[in-house]
Amino acid sequence: MRVPFDEKVWAGRIDDGEPGDTRRIFNQVRPFEGGPAHFTEQNDGAGAMPVIVGFGSDEGVRRNQGRVGAAHAPKELRRVLAGLPAKTSITSLADVGDVVCDDGDLEGAQAELADVVSGVLARGGRPLVFGGGHEVAWGTYSGLRLHQDRVGEAADRKLLIVNFDAHFDLRQKRPANSGTPFDQIANDCATRGVPFNYACFGISDLGNTASLFAHAEALGVHYVLDTGMQEPQLPQRLHELQQLIDAADDVYLTIDLDVLPAATAPGVSAPAALGVPLSVVEAMVLRVRASGKLRAADIAEYNPALDQDKRTARAAARLAYRLL
Repeated sequence: MRVPFDEKVWAGRIDDGEPGDTRRIFNQVRPFEGGPAHFTEQNDGAGAMPVIVGFGSDEGVRRNQGRVGAAHAPKELRRVLAGLPAKTSITSLADVGDVVCDDGDLEGAQAELADVVSGVLARGGRPLVFGGGHEVAWGTYSGLRLHQDRVGEAADRKLLIVNFDAHFDLRQKRPANSGTPFDQIANDCATRGVPFNYACFGISDLGNTASLFAHAEALGVHYVLDTGMQEPQLPQRLHELQQLIDAADDVYLTIDLDVLPAATAPGVSAPAALGVPLSVVEAMVLRVRASGKLRAADIAEYNPALDQDKRTARAAARLAYRLL
């Protein structure tokens, strides 16, 4: 089910009495309409103006025996993002509304999300999807592939998938859930006869079974443990990430908020005992954004019901801001 753009969630403080630029993100948002004229104000190598897409789904988390509540994340993330300063670098932003899974039909909702993502790309936008559980990844990826198929790019361009996550999400059990999206993507790549270029940063040694590590090795996954993602290792990680980006034509970026320390992101299904500092994730996200190769991105697993003082929402909004 699709829910249209809701201007009521885009609200915030108004500082009209102050000198200078007092605009905030909510001042810049408008409904997504598409067409070249819609994107004349901001263009870059990754497409054009960012377009927010919501994916309100708990079904994948429920199937994966996690703590539900992420279906309410898109609206809450918009509310926190709305109050951040727009400044000169953010001149415009569109919102296409939400795809909602409220009937247990996860596969149908993911297909609908793929259609929305493909439509945004076809009109020159750069989708930024707010999940929902990490089952959002299969929908976002499918939308990117659907668009590439329609314009004849799928076989000619090398796609790099960058995931910041404590978990591989390579479970092979079906039906699909929040722990299966990258195994689904691997299967899709095999069917297409194209490389599965998957890089996962922040993997928890204790959050993945030996079976999952073996499956990741068999698939040739490039991964870094959370112990190697601390601030002293950041220069090495940035160099490593840049090499991966340089070898790709396009990048799909996905962020599972459970990669962050529990103190930073308590509002997730599976809080991290160690995690990766927000400063490290942010620096690497900025590197991806600066590459000009980012085609689509999503942020997953925010659970407002489990958050404290909106700490998780603020961290997620900060990362989303860096992608605008």
